[in-house]
Amino acid sequence: MATMTSLIGLINKIQRACTLLGDHGGQGMSLWEILPSVAVVGGQSSGKSSVLESVVGRDFLPRGSGIVTRRPLVLQLHKTESGTEYAEFLHAPKKRFTDFVAVRKEIADETDRITGKTKQISNIPIHLSIYSPNVVNLTLIDLPGLTKVAVEGQSETIVEDIENMVRTYVEKPNCIILAISPANQDIATSDAIKLARDVDPSGERTFGVLTKLDLMDKGTNAVDVLEGRAYRLQHPWVGIVNRSQADINKNVDMILARRKEREYFETSPDYGHLASRMGSEYLAKLLSEHLELVIRQRIPSIIALINKTIDELNAELDRIGRPIATDGGAQLYMILELCRAFDRVFKEHLDGGRPGGDRIFGVFDNQLPAALKKLPFDRYLSLKNVQKVVTEADGYQPHLIAPEQGYRRLIDGAISYFKGPAEASVDAVHYVLKELVRKSIAETQELKRFPSLQTDIATAANESLEKFRDESRKTVLRLVEMESSYLTADFFRKLNAEPEKNLNPSDKKKNAEPDKNPNQSHTGDRLNESYLRRIGSNVNAYIAMVCDTLRNTIPKAVVYCQVKEAKRSLLTNFYAQVGSREKERLSAMLDEDPQLMDRRIQIAKRLELYISARDDIDAVCWK
Repeated sequence: MATMTSLIGLINKIQRACTLLGDHGGQGMSLWEILPSVAVVGGQSSGKSSVLESVVGRDFLPRGSGIVTRRPLVLQLHKTESGTEYAEFLHAPKKRFTDFVAVRKEIADETDRITGKTKQISNIPIHLSIYSPNVVNLTLIDLPGLTKVAVEGQSETIVEDIENMVRTYVEKPNCIILAISPANQDIATSDAIKLARDVDPSGERTFGVLTKLDLMDKGTNAVDVLEGRAYRLQHPWVGIVNRSQADINKNVDMILARRKEREYFETSPDYGHLASRMGSEYLAKLLSEHLELVIRQRIPSIIALINKTIDELNAELDRIGRPIATDGGAQLYMILELCRAFDRVFKEHLDGGRPGGDRIFGVFDNQLPAALKKLPFDRYLSLKNVQKVVTEADGYQPHLIAPEQGYRRLIDGAISYFKGPAEASVDAVHYVLKELVRKSIAETQELKRFPSLQTDIATAANESLEKFRDESRKTVLRLVEMESSYLTADFFRKLNAEPEKNLNPSDKKKNAEPDKNPNQSHTGDRLNESYLRRIGSNVNAYIAMVCDTLRNTIPKAVVYCQVKEAKRSLLTNFYAQVGSREKERLSAMLDEDPQLMDRRIQIAKRLELYISARDDIDAVCWK
């Protein structure tokens, strides 16, 4: 197996690629979430920045009093073979910094760009990569220093804001906590140790670092802490001696500072026996070795997550669609396949696989009967109107036996009322079908990437529905007109055979009285009223029979002319038009949503990253 150092470098490379692609969080666990990193935690002025600079071997972090680190700094160290040292920022990927004074200024400027020249903080990280032969492969995250009180210019919630920000990093199970505590303060009051104990009570992820050993009161030392007696951790404590302020003012080289640090521990009467386990160089080596162990343990889970993510990204690409072919024939085939996908969804709505088709049944079962019930036959067949129609139908010569022309006029007039509910049923079903077209387009996943084609399909489908509605309207009106064109004579013969059936009790009593004058049926007021009432009753009975017939035949006509045709030939004309279009017009129809195109590009890049990461990890582990 290859050395784990090369694997750590690969992990750094993958982390940087994840950051470039924005793949560092969100729903579920991302690759960034499972790859290990080291978070540097400590109170303000605890020496965090100096520890980082000692590990890197470069003076590159902003300095000052109070809160200096106001945004998280994700620092990725890449060990190189050549002697050239340089730095790159994620927000300026094409710019290479070889002057680390310029790196310090860029960190300060980039911090001010988000927070302004204030003492406020931001959780938006700055990403910095340093390439040097003097570093170990490592990812370190420098976090704002913990504080106990807000100072002038800071919000009242700054204490909680900083702690919450730090917690979002150190609570992750992949995070190694580098808890920085100054030796000249009581370890029991250390902000870093207190927070580490909260999020990592077992101490498996915590490394304790004691700074400012050279600044302790004369006659005191921190041996009890460094040997784990004052506060025990699972990992050994490491003591650090940072550059003094005088050294910083003199711009003492970090390499020289490391040498002076080694000399301090080797010659110290208090710490000489611990010298081999003290100093920034040892700390970097210790962290690197621990990372090796963590990575070795997590390789199976890393590979499993990578494979799972590759499957999810492939599925996402399949869902939003692969890149479009440029060949005209392939584009035509793709358009037709997309139309068929829409057609399947539309038919599922009608046939019950998806909701919506039941609304058509609601038109026939509720709306049509209710409309028929509201028709004004009581007013139309009132005695006054019956008399008026019969009289007008007779003209100058009254009827002799039965007012047949009056009957026909009354029936024709009553049947004409059915046209309204018939047309309303046609329109209601038409609107349901239009809505189902809209819903089907929205629910056809394959169409989401093609807004122009969505519009074309909607236009073509609605044009077809208009034609179906026109034909359906003609058909239902024919059904109504057919009822007027030929009356059912048997119905009236049966009525004559049972003359008393449709009379109310008062009419029957009147008819039971003897006629004083047989001809009074046309002239006497009392019998004339009864006579007109019988005519109205007979017509009403016939109209009720017609109503029952139309209640059954109108839905049949509507379904046949609109629903069945929509299922059979909704896009037939569209298919013919598409087949004759030029390649340029086909390409225009497949014009994608720019956001979807960007989404596909990002998914493709992430997919490439994950496949490359899997192959690289396999190559490093098993070659």
